[in-house]
Amino acid sequence: MAKTLTGKYGSANAALNAHEDLIDTGYPSEKVFLDRDKSEVKVITSDDGEREAREILGRHQPAEITENPA
Repeated sequence: MAKTLTGKYGSANAALNAHEDLIDTGYPSEKVFLDRDKSEVKVITSDDGEREAREILGRHQPAEITENPA
């Protein structure tokens, strides 16, 4: 089942770094979204990729990570 993970960051730079990290790791750009105004990164992932996506989002010290069905 696909889900959307959203990392909420304290700055647009932290969100940008998380976004670039996800892309560099191999997540397709059409499944990773950066909202600079809200300092958020959203990634659509499967159950199999959730752990890795959470780890990558967490590397950049988000204020929180939320989960919603995709």
